Amino acid sequence: MNYKYIFLSAALCALTASCSESLLDLSPETNNVLNNYYKNEEQINKGVNAAYACLQYSGQYGIANHVLGELPSDNTWDEVPANDGGNYGQLDEFNMTSSNTIIADSWKHNYIGIQQCNIILNRVDGVDMTENNRSVVKGEIKFLRALMYFNLVRIFGDVPLVTKETENVNDYFGQGRTNKSEVYQQIISDLKEATEMLPLTASLQGHATKGAAEGLLGKVYLTMGNYSEAKIELLKVVNSGQYALLDDPNDIFDTENEGNREIIFDVQYQSGLNGNSEGSNAFMMFSPSGSVSGAKGHNLPTREVYNLFADNDKRKTAYFRLTEVHVATNKLKQTSNVVKDSGSNVVVLRYADVLLMLAECYAQTGDIEAALTCLNDVKSRAGIDEVEISDSNALLDEIALERRKELVCEGHRWFDLIRTGKAIEVMKAHFANTTGYNGVSLNENNLVQPVPLSQIDTDSSIKQNKGYI
Repeated sequence: MNYKYIFLSAALCALTASCSESLLDLSPETNNVLNNYYKNEEQINKGVNAAYACLQYSGQYGIANHVLGELPSDNTWDEVPANDGGNYGQLDEFNMTSSNTIIADSWKHNYIGIQQCNIILNRVDGVDMTENNRSVVKGEIKFLRALMYFNLVRIFGDVPLVTKETENVNDYFGQGRTNKSEVYQQIISDLKEATEMLPLTASLQGHATKGAAEGLLGKVYLTMGNYSEAKIELLKVVNSGQYALLDDPNDIFDTENEGNREIIFDVQYQSGLNGNSEGSNAFMMFSPSGSVSGAKGHNLPTREVYNLFADNDKRKTAYFRLTEVHVATNKLKQTSNVVKDSGSNVVVLRYADVLLMLAECYAQTGDIEAALTCLNDVKSRAGIDEVEISDSNALLDEIALERRKELVCEGHRWFDLIRTGKAIEVMKAHFANTTGYNGVSLNENNLVQPVPLSQIDTDSSIKQNKGYI
């Protein structure tokens, strides 16, 4: 792992409060500048902003988390697999290589963010500020570090666990990858602390709150199959009274309605700032070829998932837009004449997700009535009929279907299939029933992505995942 690159990049991001990739050509003075920074509360706050800004990277919520959570699944497909070096097509057709730039960016950009978190945690106790403000800073940073590690461990499995500021990069070569169970324990520890430190409401839009930490912790427990603990955390979010389903699904992703009561945590983007560096090119990348200038046709919703929605389902028009040839997500908006400068925030966690996770926990622990209540709340908002199901397995299937529909193109489907043990079965059926996938197959090895070759070349203790070279 190139920790020197990670360290210096995070350092410069901190000083600029931006993680624009144009800033990665660094001067030799960066180390010295960093050592003399974070001496007061203003500088610490800039460092916190830098940690949030790193979520905007293409290897995080700019591009990678969209496609790594959807494109290997039955929710989306790649219109032109050869586009952009075939990197997206590899995800769609399960022929991933360790040279794929999407997974390389994911690994690199998450560790840049993690190192930025480690720097702030290492420095904040030495700064003169109120204990309340210090506690909030720690809570925000622990939340962000947990989020990044959660994404890494779901994508790659075992990953190096680094929780200290990297002052001497040579100290970290040779440690190899940490067992994912240990990584999960660190994620849980960070989130438990964050829930105690964060406020109910954020003083700045887009910053983490107590509900965000509780909701993410619930998702982590659910991913681990710990339904009782997940239920406890998710109920805290529900009982807080801070969040609600919006009446109209069209309002959730409206850029004029950002920060609404359904959004628990999202990554901030805005058109027209800093030479367009605060916008996202996801709208352009995920639009069908020819539909807008520069469109690439990556990560398009399948007709299969579109056809799951009844015509009276409000989400059919709220969550999708139809072009002349293909379906596209309507959860990302074109907010600027510069197509690659979209100001749509990327939703990480919202209340509908919490309700459906809670429904799953109730169903898994035998409370059918409570599960139905949560499930039917989501269905009712969509304008479709509620269901009455007494069999727990049938109910779990219905919840999974509703998650697929409600959260389509938000980066959840592939990870849902993996954690429920359905990925191979579902995808084999999808390939068999979908044109264009002749000869495509998958096995257990495909449930994690290959470790980037660049990391293995840098540090021989980083071993490749089984089935990849």
